[in-house]
Amino acid sequence: MRILIIGAHYKPDLGPSAPLFTMLCENLVRLGHQVTIITMVPHYPTGRVSAEYKGKLFWKSVEQGVEVIRVGLPSIDRSNLTQRLLQFVCYQIGATWAGLGKKYDAVIASSSSLTVWLPFAAMVALRRKPAIYSVYDVYPNVGVTLGIFRHKPVIAFVSSLERFCLNHASVVRIISDSFRQDLLAMGLPDDKMVLIYDWVDTDLIQPLPKDNSFAREYDLCSQFIVLYAGNLGLSQGLDTILAAAETLAPDKELSFILVGDGINREHLIAEAERRKLTNVKFIPFQKRERLPEVLATADISLISLQSGIGLHSLPSKTYSILASGRPIIACVDENSETWNLIKKYEAGLCVPPENPQALVEAILTLKKDRDLRERMGHNGRLQVENHHSPQAGAKQMEALMLKTISSSIS
Repeated sequence: MRILIIGAHYKPDLGPSAPLFTMLCENLVRLGHQVTIITMVPHYPTGRVSAEYKGKLFWKSVEQGVEVIRVGLPSIDRSNLTQRLLQFVCYQIGATWAGLGKKYDAVIASSSSLTVWLPFAAMVALRRKPAIYSVYDVYPNVGVTLGIFRHKPVIAFVSSLERFCLNHASVVRIISDSFRQDLLAMGLPDDKMVLIYDWVDTDLIQPLPKDNSFAREYDLCSQFIVLYAGNLGLSQGLDTILAAAETLAPDKELSFILVGDGINREHLIAEAERRKLTNVKFIPFQKRERLPEVLATADISLISLQSGIGLHSLPSKTYSILASGRPIIACVDENSETWNLIKKYEAGLCVPPENPQALVEAILTLKKDRDLRERMGHNGRLQVENHHSPQAGAKQMEALMLKTISSSIS
């Protein structure tokens, strides 16, 4: 089977979907398929494109058997929404051009339509090819919740792009059952949705000792560490972590570590300084190769989403934390997929978003009970080994594509 994938991030980019698509492509190749991905040049999370990826329209290579076509982009300031839109437009035009003349049997495209609408229209709708549209966040809902989409014409425009992709896809893959109601409200039939959870590199990310080179480099071995690692953006509601840190400041054994970058990083640093939080440390984004050690440094790992966002999103970092064998505290909407998954796996505690006191109480509960922390960490690791390996994910996507192609022929 010849598979064309349209996805914005691929290694060595640091976008959260980059390892997901890298693992999917490489494992589909191992299953015997011919795979091409059209992606962006590495630019995440800063928006800046390094010198090695400037000066050309396309970078083409074969990596682990995968044909990778990277589309050139301008460097931008990711805090500027207009500039981010410009980057999306450049990618859409470049991806469409790169796809001209390509021969393929099926397409996998990754939401949102703001990044893939034009190549999706050209390579799926116009050529009438079977396609899986993989929904990672429900648009425009998530943008409305964040206050990014405020005007009715903008919301209507984004909604029309998203509906186009949903309607022209053969099947819509959702990563969370909580997406179903929002998509039904957009007119998508229930029988067109298939739930396939994300996967994680269980070989790379394993339970490791807390005393490791990353922890030693940043002098973290002797502290009880509450870790947030990932995008320091607007949707994460990370001010809640700072408020909890302020409450717990008298506990000299406990430190909050925020590892990553994003458009909200400078605000968070300034806010921590304003609050005089000596128990909070900011560490730059780390290369993926160091992620196992970063996660192993934690006694507790945090997932945090602004109120309302958890109903439209399931952070991929959830699976990485589970794989690391550390307990989770999730500050997310009750009955969101993240909440339900952690409860089902008995891998951590869940508290309402933007509720510092509830977060404090959850931290103290886990801090005083080492056996509970170890049991929750073990539960999480066992679940990802059984249900979220990249091999299992690739086989599920392969089966879905074969069924989609068969249905399009009959």
